Amino acid sequence: MRNLPELVSAVQHNCDVSDARHAGEYGLCTFLLKMREYYRWENELPFSRALPKDAVGEWLAARERQWGGLETEPFRPLPIPGGALDPLDGGAVNAALGAQGLVYSAGYGQFRKPVFFLGKLLRAESREGFTILVSSCEYARELAAPPAMLQGRTIFIRLESVRRFLWEKIEDGKWRKRGSAMARALDGYDFAANPESALARMAECEMESMILHELGEARAGERLGAAWRDMTAALSRPRSELVARAVRDLIADCLSTLPVLLARRNHPALHFYFATFDGLRRELFPDALAAYAAYAESGTLEALETLVREGATRWLEVAQSVLATTPAAREGALEMLLAARPARTAPIH
Repeated sequence: MRNLPELVSAVQHNCDVSDARHAGEYGLCTFLLKMREYYRWENELPFSRALPKDAVGEWLAARERQWGGLETEPFRPLPIPGGALDPLDGGAVNAALGAQGLVYSAGYGQFRKPVFFLGKLLRAESREGFTILVSSCEYARELAAPPAMLQGRTIFIRLESVRRFLWEKIEDGKWRKRGSAMARALDGYDFAANPESALARMAECEMESMILHELGEARAGERLGAAWRDMTAALSRPRSELVARAVRDLIADCLSTLPVLLARRNHPALHFYFATFDGLRRELFPDALAAYAAYAESGTLEALETLVREGATRWLEVAQSVLATTPAAREGALEMLLAARPARTAPIH
């Protein structure tokens, strides 16, 4: 593409504007972790290389100063052959860029943060009426960099971000004792023998899990209708939005991700799923931990299969019960789901 540098510059500007407006919404630890990996991406550093502490600190301070002058800047139209396009019209931009071997995504992430990225198109496929676009090299991105995203009837999978996500989880799990869910997952990919090739195999496998999850998100959306989407967009308290997203994630995984992983007997992917089963999903659904523990101890899948069958019905009913309340009561109903959870959940082994 003749004007690729201009396009990259425009997309990166829009990414920077989004970050300037929304970076303060992250908790401090999350923000610092994301910034470290953003520095690694921007400087094209391998995962295995330790980051230079002083250089990262100077870069972070400079980036925050840059953001200070961008908060009120508008998003730039994208310079596409044939005419500039609205950066939030991802469908039109992709239609124009597909023949150029590029993939572009624009949508709204957590807390309605605009999320943009531009990358090299690795492959495209169709499944269950959805188009799946897999990118490799990322030319422009912002702080969030979700590895998978559903936009309309298109699922975007970002291989570079998948690998970064996996590496972060692996690094975070190094302290966990032998026999943990993360250790079992890493054994399944034979990380001890060759970490680089193991990461490549793991990324391919976990991309499939992410596709299954996004297909599950679509099925959940079909079951819940526009009312759930509209409710989530209207929530004013961040905690309520996080609970709503966690409930929909549980529905998606009980409808799609876990049933397929179980049917395929994909044990490494099952172990990784539960190694990363954290946050509000873990708080809302501690029964999943007991079912996983039974599977890990016995090697049989019956407890997980029962959990998934019952979980799909359970979480759809939970979501529908929230929608049955008045709009003014829905945030309280969502937060009551956490208040009703057991006081303490067991660790995953």
